Amino acid sequence: MLNRYSNRALRAAFLTLPLLAMAATIDAPAGAQSVESFYKGKQMRFIIRSATGGGYDLYGRLVGRHIVNHIPGKPTIIPQNMPGGGGITAANYMAEVAPRDGTYLTMIGQALPLDQALGFTPSFKADLRSFNWIGNVSDSNMLTYTWHGSPTKTMEDAKKREVLIGATGAGDLSSWIPEVYNSVLGTKFKVIDGYKSVGEVRLAMERGETEGYGANPVSAVLSVQPNAFKDKLYSNLVQVGLKRDPLLPDVPLLSELTDDPEKKAVLEFISKGLAVGRPIGTTPGVPADRVAALRKAFDAMLTDPAFIDEAKKQSADIGPMNGETVAQLLETVLGAPQALKDKAKATMPPR
Repeated sequence: MLNRYSNRALRAAFLTLPLLAMAATIDAPAGAQSVESFYKGKQMRFIIRSATGGGYDLYGRLVGRHIVNHIPGKPTIIPQNMPGGGGITAANYMAEVAPRDGTYLTMIGQALPLDQALGFTPSFKADLRSFNWIGNVSDSNMLTYTWHGSPTKTMEDAKKREVLIGATGAGDLSSWIPEVYNSVLGTKFKVIDGYKSVGEVRLAMERGETEGYGANPVSAVLSVQPNAFKDKLYSNLVQVGLKRDPLLPDVPLLSELTDDPEKKAVLEFISKGLAVGRPIGTTPGVPADRVAALRKAFDAMLTDPAFIDEAKKQSADIGPMNGETVAQLLETVLGAPQALKDKAKATMPPR
């Protein structure tokens, strides 16, 4: 994990140097309050879309602790857990309630770009294109896995028997991606909804209440259980991403599980949507100079020895992406052809 982190961090540093230079030249309008004076003495908030103990919580708190050290004026930040609706509650709060001044940050749920693209959840009101994206700390593939004691060890096994899968909310990827597998690939996953966090699902697996979890990034698994793969705690059934994770070379990609051209197109679209990852952003309407300062602070954080050291101690996989790239990927997913969106939506359970 350490070499992987180091290579990605160096790559990010070289890629973002021009962006840092550009950001440094952006000045506030004449007579406006400077970024430093605005943030000085401010108490920011990092809205965490899940309960404590899961990957979103760990990554959100990690970023919150370190990004403030690079924001002009050195504000403080308080993490605020806001679970509900698979991340929809937090996203709607950021779009509709939180101050539009750059003092609130969040990390959105990985399913939300596809959710918006497909008009999947009526209660999801936020427009992700209106957010100001700061960056993404991890481009980790999503995993579907079962507990080591489950008879289901592969996706082929999941086509032969019902498999109880824990989920953390109706709008969460862990809830609807197993239904996509059922619809497109003929598996027999049964989703058990209502757990507050992946930590609760993990305990349910250990107690035998459920057999697996529908969707958890590789990075999130290892941040909580660094020896999960080494100790073979789980049977990893499938990974969702654009290429196989080097740590899991034998686990198939979702798009590799069918040769049917129409089904493959749908699965590739879903994989691209999830490749956006777990981006960090602030509210709509934030002044451009503050957005530039937050992006610069995020980029500087990635090469900060204190951040790198704590990320290593947490086994937090860091595969960074800058804010401009996040915004472009979101636009690609949200702007996909309607015919493809309709086919993807047809694979998902009705609301």
